[in-house]
Amino acid sequence: MNVLTVNLVFSTLVFWIAAQLYVFPQLPELSPRRVLVPIFLLHSLRHLGLMFLAPGAIYPGLPSGFAYPAAFGDLLAAVLALIALWAVVKNWKSARFLVWVFAVEGTIDLISAITLAQIHKVAAFMGAAYWIPAFWVPALLVTHYITFVVLITHWKDTEG
Repeated sequence: MNVLTVNLVFSTLVFWIAAQLYVFPQLPELSPRRVLVPIFLLHSLRHLGLMFLAPGAIYPGLPSGFAYPAAFGDLLAAVLALIALWAVVKNWKSARFLVWVFAVEGTIDLISAITLAQIHKVAAFMGAAYWIPAFWVPALLVTHYITFVVLITHWKDTEG
């Protein structure tokens, strides 16, 4: 049994339940800005994915076929989250588009990292970085889903 996969799935379930209990019932009453700003702040910390390149945070031998795409995909997601945050807070006309760019890139990055982790069997090399896929990635997955729900069903063209 791959314990890391169990941790990822179970943590995702817990974050999903929390979203069902606390976020989704409130969505019709909240502005996109009110929902998305905390999500962008959370995702702006994805620079921490660079830990996959840091000796001491990982064990020697972490496959570079996983480490580099995961680290730099997360860094790009963090930058896009900050741009989307700024755009939403400043109510730019391009805000919705920039949120879409963040949401799509960030989601593809997470799916890619999960896939590459399975292909390269990285669990044995995670070291201190183990908490990223076991705890952090599930929170990111659920908040990306919330972002898509806001974009598709709760964001009218006149609001941000």
